[in-house]
Amino acid sequence: MNPVVYFEIPVSNMERARLFYERVFKVSLEVREIDGNEMALFPHAEGQPGASGALARGSSYIPGKAGARVYFGVTNIAQTLQLAVSAGGQLNYPLTEVPEYGWVAEFIDVEGNCIALYSSQASSSGAA
Repeated sequence: MNPVVYFEIPVSNMERARLFYERVFKVSLEVREIDGNEMALFPHAEGQPGASGALARGSSYIPGKAGARVYFGVTNIAQTLQLAVSAGGQLNYPLTEVPEYGWVAEFIDVEGNCIALYSSQASSSGAA
C-alpha cells in the first residue's frame, strides 16, 4: 500500500493557479469551498493508483518552495517542464536520472511552490 492518499498545494491566487495546473497537466480542476477554504480538486478515479489532491487557498495555506515536494507522475518530463515554463512557471531542477528509480525534475509554479515530476523510464521522460 502507498501511504500518501491526498495532498494540498497552497495558493494565494486560485484562478491563476487553477489555470496553470489545468494547462500543465491537461486536466480540469473542480473548484469548491471546503471547511471555509477555497479548493480546486484534481481528478480522482476510485480504485486507481495514485493520490488525490487539491490546490488550497485559506489562512493556513502559504505558498513557497521550502515546503514538502509533491511528485506528479508524468509520461514525458521534458514536455511537462516545457508546458510549465510556457504557462509562467520556472525550471528549478533539470531532468535528472536517479539510478535504479527513474527520472525526476522540478519547476516553481506561478504561486512560488516547488513541484516535482517523476517518470520511471528514460524513453518516456524525454531524455536521450
